[in-house]
Amino acid sequence: MTNKLKILVLVLFAFSNSFGQGLSELDKRSGFKDIRLATPIDSVKGSKLIKEFKERDEFPAKLFEVENVEYEKVGEVKVHKVELKTYKDLIYEINVITDKDERLMKALESLYGKSEYDMKNETYFWKTDSLILKFKSQGKHRLQMLYVSYNVHKMMRGDKDKKVDDIANDF
Repeated sequence: MTNKLKILVLVLFAFSNSFGQGLSELDKRSGFKDIRLATPIDSVKGSKLIKEFKERDEFPAKLFEVENVEYEKVGEVKVHKVELKTYKDLIYEINVITDKDERLMKALESLYGKSEYDMKNETYFWKTDSLILKFKSQGKHRLQMLYVSYNVHKMMRGDKDKKVDDIANDF
């Protein structure tokens, strides 16, 4: 191998690593710490029911808050709140509120690569076929990380379509 080729290979390797592990890592992790999207709520230690509600005024859902020392910090950054939303007891949203710290964004980009930016909502995000992770400021002193499962949302829509089909078949 010539010296020029060796240098090119090294530069390409360094360049590819500078973009993080990529979105496949986001799919693999599928959530915050050991809380995974599309898994049963009873798999999360310290979760307690806050309320039952209708998501989008039609889907029966539950909101849980998680109190567990394992989720009190991300590295050195304080976590103020971890909330989970479930549909049919499957987690479809993980909402994490932390202290504002620029190291969080750097850590996320080192894991998942460069984020995209939604100007309208002032939100950074990483998106795969099964989930989206949104990252944005929440006031002057806090940040929000919101993980959303597309698969559970598809299940909701499928259940809605099934109800319509059941009504149509009843004629």
